[in-house]
This record gives sequence, structure tokens and C-alpha cells, in this order.
Amino acid sequence: MGFAYKFNDHDGAYFVTCATVQWVDVFTRSIYCDIVVDSLSYCIANKGLILHAWVIMPNHIHIVISRKGSGSLSDIMRDFKKFTSAKIIEAINSPIESRKNWMLWLFKSAGESNSNNQHYQFWQQDNHPIELVSTSFTKQKIDYLHENPVRAKLVDSAQRYVYSSAKDYSGECGLLPITILEEVFYGK
Repeated sequence: MGFAYKFNDHDGAYFVTCATVQWVDVFTRSIYCDIVVDSLSYCIANKGLILHAWVIMPNHIHIVISRKGSGSLSDIMRDFKKFTSAKIIEAINSPIESRKNWMLWLFKSAGESNSNNQHYQFWQQDNHPIELVSTSFTKQKIDYLHENPVRAKLVDSAQRYVYSSAKDYSGECGLLPITILEEVFYGK
């Protein structure tokens, strides 16, 4: 992957997209969304992740992140994806998942064709991090992220979508502790 899609400035903020293999609509069930939420919460509390904005869509997530401490964003994202992959595959492999055989077959096929994996591949390999280099670009990315569920017709208002930080940006409390980029939205 080219220079533009790496965590080059370890003190910078990034817009990151993580998509499921074959764009499988896994996050249509709250059990899988909750694994992502719990893992992001853990990374915030224990790995130095600073979460500025987020949304979980049916087959991908968008996050705006930075970090504190000595851990690199690459390492945090690697650990996040590894943990969520294992937990989601485990949850899919339960009797309640009607799409279990199909999804496990897809993730196993992807894993077998990728030498970086032993069994299953849940996330696409690339994070596609884009460094947020200006206030206007940052605001555009956060607005895009929050409006994604509205454009997909999942909700009629971004603040109504549970798996997003849009609520936080409207003054309410959402599911995850976020650090609002005040200078972007409030000129501070």
C-alpha cells in the first residue's frame, strides 16, 4: 500500500475504515456491534486509543482516532482487529446465527488464501488510514461518518443511530467515551 495510507505521523489524527471480508453484512445484529463497542472501549481504557468519532455500518466501521502514550496506532489497530475477529467468529459459530455456515465458509476461504492468517479472516487487510491535516477536512470526514447511516436509510437522523458518536456531537451521551475535536466543531 502506498505512503498515503499508513499511520505516518504517530501524533496525528486519522480517519480509518475497517471493512469485513467480501463486505459481508455482519453488523446487522447487535451482538456483533457490541463486540466492536466493547473492544473500542477496552482500547480507550488500556491501549492509549483516543476515539474522536465512530460509526458501525452493516459491513464496515469508520473511526476517527489518535493516540496517547507510547503505543502506535498501527499496533492498536492490529490488536483491535485481531481481538474483534476472534470474538465475532466465536459469536457467529453459535446456534442462533442463521447465516453461520455461509459466513464461516467465506471467512475461512479468505483466511486460507491469506498467509497472514491461520484459520479465518474477518476484516479486510487494509485499514485505509487517512491523516486529518486540516480543520475543514476533519469536519468533512466526521460529518460524512455521522451521516452514513442516514444515507443508507438505516435512520432518519444521525443522532438516532445507536452505534455512532453523532449523539455525542449533538450534546447527548453515546455508548463510548469520545474526545470531541473541539477546535473543529467549536473553534476552540
